[in-house]
Amino acid sequence: MAYSHFKTWTGYAKARTLATQIFATSIPFPKEERYSLTDQIRRSSRSVCANLGEAYGKRFYSKHFAAKLTDCIGENFETQVWLDFALDCHYITLDQYESLTALSEEVGKLLTYMHQNPHQYIPRSKANDRPH
Repeated sequence: MAYSHFKTWTGYAKARTLATQIFATSIPFPKEERYSLTDQIRRSSRSVCANLGEAYGKRFYSKHFAAKLTDCIGENFETQVWLDFALDCHYITLDQYESLTALSEEVGKLLTYMHQNPHQYIPRSKANDRPH
């Protein structure tokens, strides 16, 4: 699995599940939130998946791979901030908040593992870190 396609990575699968659940949960958000909270929470959660795809494409260069994973981690934290606001504004229940936040924490742990163990995701190459 070390060099498998990114869609087989557990981090991608869980991030996609989170983004899908956030989309469904945000459908009843008020219309006045359409271009703010609703849009932001959907974008940040989906961005984790998109950045993992980009990381896969850049996996031949460890610094690029690490940078994309850092973007994923940041987007996941942003998603948690939007979940805080959704709870504060009573757009989601405490149960929804806790469930989505727990899933986001799982995603974060997986992303951190990937960042700390890139050798499991990056093909070995002598030219891997050679300056361009």
